[in-house]
Amino acid sequence: MLKTEWIKQGFIDEPVAEGTDLKAEIRRLAKEKGAIILAHYYTIGDIQDIADFVGDSLALARKAAETDAKMMVMCGVHFMAETCKLLSPDKTVLCPDLNAGCSLADSCKAEDLKKYKEEHPGYQVISYVNTTAAVKALTDVVVTSGNAKKVVDQLPAGDKYIFGPDYNLGNYINEVTGRKMLLWNGGCHVHERFSVDGILALKKQYPEAVVMAHLECRGPVLALADVKGSTADMLKYARQNCATQFIVATEAGILHEMQRNCPDKEFIPVPPEISESGLECSCNECQYMKMNTLLKIYNTLKYEWPNVEIDPEIAKDAVKPIERMLELS
Repeated sequence: MLKTEWIKQGFIDEPVAEGTDLKAEIRRLAKEKGAIILAHYYTIGDIQDIADFVGDSLALARKAAETDAKMMVMCGVHFMAETCKLLSPDKTVLCPDLNAGCSLADSCKAEDLKKYKEEHPGYQVISYVNTTAAVKALTDVVVTSGNAKKVVDQLPAGDKYIFGPDYNLGNYINEVTGRKMLLWNGGCHVHERFSVDGILALKKQYPEAVVMAHLECRGPVLALADVKGSTADMLKYARQNCATQFIVATEAGILHEMQRNCPDKEFIPVPPEISESGLECSCNECQYMKMNTLLKIYNTLKYEWPNVEIDPEIAKDAVKPIERMLELS
């Protein structure tokens, strides 16, 4: 039986014997239980190394839905586990730490979006996949950073749209499509912090390097980028381009997969702006992604908890905009 304190804290922190090889034990438990392990690019390298699949949030959810596995561990943040459950409602979806939230998803609450829709009758809602199931349930079509332009281009130009919650992504899509969508004022705390001065300094230090930036970055950062796109876009470009140095403006966890794919190339993380304390770290990291640890993954497999469930009424509506996106992309 789960201890009350574990339930209250949202994860299990039961220690293991000293010297335990957690990676080996995780793989043993996964095999024993017929489970697969999904890891987002922004988790730590050790977690990516033991995962069955590594990718961005929607790609992982789709991959999990295609497998025969009846159990999955989503090593990412909570909305990603929800998306897995939406696409695999009959499967057990485990989340190593229920507290692993998302500043972007949190910037758009379902009750606030509902009110905004009521204030703007006749508008359709386009939501970034980085949203809760409750927000998706209020959405007409979901997009990713990789397919947002393609999806928006196919929507009737005469219709009115609200795009949320990422303002930076929405602003970029407005620019490249010529649309005038209303933009929700939300953002990712990691991508909002990237330093323009940091990029300029790195460009002086590495004059031949290609600058890559995620579309969640602010406009001035994107203006300095040679490559603008999703994590998958950046990985593909690094593999196919002959450049040997890349300056990367996205969460630093992606560098593990970049280096694994391109061991002969150099990837330099863009630093954040100087913090209020006056201290500046060498790279930007998402503290929520880093809540995933090998110990938590081991325990969540051992106890098959925390598991993610979605209210059936919300799930019924939330899966529809995902299905529409898949039709358009």
